[in-house]
Amino acid sequence: QKQPALGCVFKLVELKGKACMKLSQDVSKVTLPGRKEAYRLYGQDGRPLVDLLTRASDPAPTAGTRILCRHPFQESHRAYVNPAKVEHLYQLYWDDGKLCESYPSLEEIRTRVAQSIALLRNDHTRAL
Repeated sequence: QKQPALGCVFKLVELKGKACMKLSQDVSKVTLPGRKEAYRLYGQDGRPLVDLLTRASDPAPTAGTRILCRHPFQESHRAYVNPAKVEHLYQLYWDDGKLCESYPSLEEIRTRVAQSIALLRNDHTRAL
């Protein structure tokens, strides 16, 4: 088989330092150009409020600083958030073909996911 299925999707965001973007008539398939960083913003009660995607070149959000959060495709969906805590979500494990950080164990991953789910507000979840 010359082109086996991978069971995943790869979307190019940058090539040789230049931002790339997928265009489509289906707005949900359009990608935001350039490298990004992801952050989880928490409220005073310790629960997550929103996950924020920023350009990698933008300054990181900081706790106690008001941030305008916008939906990437629905301009009318936006809100100001003043996070009590900011968690950087990206962890680099491979760089230039080399492992630069040890992987967490399956038990560590399982524990982290369970803790994250326990913190979610009921209005942020749905029954499957």
